[in-house]
Amino acid sequence: MRTLEELVKETRTAVIVVDVQNDYCHPDGALPLSGCDLSGVKSMMPNLQELLTQARANAVPIIFIQTFHEKATDSEAWVTRSSGRSSAVCRTGSWGAQFYEVCPEKEDVIVNKHRYSAFVNTRLDSVLHTLKVETLVMTGVSTNVCVESTARDGFMRDYNIVLVHDACASYSQKAHDMTVENIEGYFGKAATTPELIRCWEQSGHHSAEVLRPAQPAVS
Repeated sequence: MRTLEELVKETRTAVIVVDVQNDYCHPDGALPLSGCDLSGVKSMMPNLQELLTQARANAVPIIFIQTFHEKATDSEAWVTRSSGRSSAVCRTGSWGAQFYEVCPEKEDVIVNKHRYSAFVNTRLDSVLHTLKVETLVMTGVSTNVCVESTARDGFMRDYNIVLVHDACASYSQKAHDMTVENIEGYFGKAATTPELIRCWEQSGHHSAEVLRPAQPAVS
């Protein structure tokens, strides 16, 4: 298996930012108001912000995953998730569905999803193929649900997976740690924000040869 340095140097990477939205991350969001512990989100946000800054500086594409739920996608099975407590989360057009402390820029891409995995019934795979991406740098919330679901599906589609575990958060440390262990054991590699940034700097992603044309932020 290739090292983290080899994955970054020898393949095209994209940062995947999963569900960093008000209902998942803001103190007044639907899940925090239902009792979910936000301590993990608070600790990971500075790392995520730094990661995004350095990704842009090194010409690494950023893809924001934004969840929307509405009547048209609320199947009978789907509304039973989380014992029904997620029924009010990220409704289309709501404040809760808006991004939390991150702001896609014009060169970033937004992919909307309606299930845990960002690959289910979305255009994510097409976007990644267009950008010739081979390695997914996974960040966001929650580590053990939507981040892990997307990482698993990405691996099954033959993408390399790097979970940046200090730029992810769950609502319990135990659940977060279980995903880190699972990814390292079966689906890819786990790394920290400083480790990944160091790899980008050493690999010279910022050089003229790898700069890509700006991609519009479209949903």
